[in-house]
Amino acid sequence: MFENEFSNAEMLCIVENIFEDGNWAILEWKDPLGLRGCGFFHITEDKIKLQRGYWDKLTSIQQHNLPLSK
Repeated sequence: MFENEFSNAEMLCIVENIFEDGNWAILEWKDPLGLRGCGFFHITEDKIKLQRGYWDKLTSIQQHNLPLSK
């Protein structure tokens, strides 16, 4: 799903905040163009067992001049 976007755009993640609550970690990030997002990580036995991320995909596509997927 992400292969095309990641291979055709120069992306950089700037960490804004990292939070920890028990077995959960939350990363808030932005890129140099101002796009923002966050990732949620569930950690078990020192390994990421679940990762979930949110960002504005349309803004990202427009900022990096990528074609819209069909």
